[in-house]
Amino acid sequence: MPRRPATMLASSLVLFALLCAGLFLKVPYSEMSPGPTVNTLGESHGEPVLNISGHQTYPTTGHLNMTTVRVTGADYDMNLLEAAYGWLADDNIVVPHENLYPDGKTDKESTQENAEEFSQSQESAKVAALKQLGIPVSARVIVATVVKGSPSEGKLHAGDVVKNVDGSPVTAPGDVAKLVTKHKPGEPVEFTIVPAAEAAEAEKANREPTATTKVTITAGKAQDDGHAVVGIRAGTDHTFPFPIDIKLADVGGPSAGLMFALGIVDKLTPEDLTGGKFIAGTGTIDDTGKVGPIGGIQMKTIGARQAGAEYFLTPAENCASAAARVPDGLTLVKVSTIDDATKALQKISKGDTAGLPRCTKS
Repeated sequence: MPRRPATMLASSLVLFALLCAGLFLKVPYSEMSPGPTVNTLGESHGEPVLNISGHQTYPTTGHLNMTTVRVTGADYDMNLLEAAYGWLADDNIVVPHENLYPDGKTDKESTQENAEEFSQSQESAKVAALKQLGIPVSARVIVATVVKGSPSEGKLHAGDVVKNVDGSPVTAPGDVAKLVTKHKPGEPVEFTIVPAAEAAEAEKANREPTATTKVTITAGKAQDDGHAVVGIRAGTDHTFPFPIDIKLADVGGPSAGLMFALGIVDKLTPEDLTGGKFIAGTGTIDDTGKVGPIGGIQMKTIGARQAGAEYFLTPAENCASAAARVPDGLTLVKVSTIDDATKALQKISKGDTAGLPRCTKS
């Protein structure tokens, strides 16, 4: 066989072998890419994202878009060819699989966790927004979860309101653990609760619950250091002065909290916070209005700009990473609290952008 055709054949066979290896060789990586954005002031699937009743609301303009990231599933096996494409692409990122799914989480476990975080972010967004507006929100300590097989199983239930432990009033979730650990394993611990059903009925009727129940639980022993435990996790439940419903399907995680909160503030404020501008953003939020960092910030800024955003509200702790790769035409605005974000929106709406706190690489 002539040398040139033989060389071409050998090269083709090598290339074919490399392609096959790329297709069939699995690698421990996952891919992140820009996901859809949704205007919290608008609609999703034909329904308002934010629906507020029982209180005066005001017209809004512009956009306050929450942003998302698409990720490959926990059970998806990426091949070498896909990983190589992702490393070379400009609009996605390939990261170690364990970064997105630590401890070997399955798709089902990850989806459940994201749903719980999303629900909590909505609750915190409502609390932060109303506090920002000076509208009182009442809080109470509840049983958030009951550990299966623990001393509390069948005696306490998720949603029960904890009034006191051993006669000592409970005003914060941490009070429950402090009071329980005063005991030794094997000792009785007396809870005074409002059962979840009674609490829910009272809230629906807009009245204070009156029926309380005493429940005695024999403390168990913690595996780590042997202190007394009853097998519950306490949490906080809020009672709002009027209904605020957040409806958004197929989204999980806590990172939309800030934008939900700002959407609520805008709808309850006579002033138009956006001035018709297209603003997007991200960030967790807690009950005090503090904004926390999120993952996939660069994918979110790309998605926001592709949707038309001109400004992006960025958690302070994500600023350096976001500033390392800023889409053309997008201004990154640094925020640490809902108050920071509200003041930034007021500046943007008036065109007074010179003094905006901006993200830098360092």
